Amino acid sequence: MLTGATLEKSPTLRRYYEVLSAGADRYEDGRTLLPLLSEDFVFEGPIAGRIAGGDRFAHGVRGFIEAVHDITVLQAVVTSDAAAVLYDAKLPDATVRFSEFFVFDGDRIRELRIQYNAAEYLAGGGH
Repeated sequence: MLTGATLEKSPTLRRYYEVLSAGADRYEDGRTLLPLLSEDFVFEGPIAGRIAGGDRFAHGVRGFIEAVHDITVLQAVVTSDAAAVLYDAKLPDATVRFSEFFVFDGDRIRELRIQYNAAEYLAGGGH
């Protein structure tokens, strides 16, 4: 379930967080996520490091989708070409705070940088 601050300024972001919070049984191995990512998509995060390509990201984010029970967006700053989102993700054994920084290419996500406490995430049941 997705709750909290509105993401109405960006249909792409709203859909992205809907996919993350919909559960693994609705994820369809990335088919719901890949249309939101540009062809030259790049991700950077504490556990995965820097990876290029939407397919690799879609495969890797499945572990998060399997673990998360709820996402509460606390704050979102959205412009036409970038966004920053602060949210809490409820995991099996903890709630972990995340901040994500997006760069858009039209209506697709070209870059995503994420910050969170990796040890807290893993201890809370993330994978």
